[in-house]
Amino acid sequence: MATFPSITPTYGAQKTSQPKVTKVQYGDGYEMRAVFGLNQNPKSWSLTWEISEANADTIETFLDARAGQESFDWTAPGEASSAKFVCSEWSKSIPYLNRATIQATFTQVFEP
Repeated sequence: MATFPSITPTYGAQKTSQPKVTKVQYGDGYEMRAVFGLNQNPKSWSLTWEISEANADTIETFLDARAGQESFDWTAPGEASSAKFVCSEWSKSIPYLNRATIQATFTQVFEP
């Protein structure tokens, strides 16, 4: 299992939670909700790195090699342990000489 390079994202990372809940609504307005599955609350992180082009190339090479299919271990900011994530979309811009900005979304997956 690959581990994401230890390059810290810029402050302002955003974590999103969207629990998987099954809902049944009855005719009288009553609604019943139940969590769906064992791992029903995956996290999604919107991340930005404002870094050197060399570090940006390291990140981009790592993500290209997995192509949104293979998961990797990553420790989220403020978390004590790593989890498994996939990244199916990212972008890179070069605003200044020898500087780059990478924006990516990491989505948590649950697999052995």
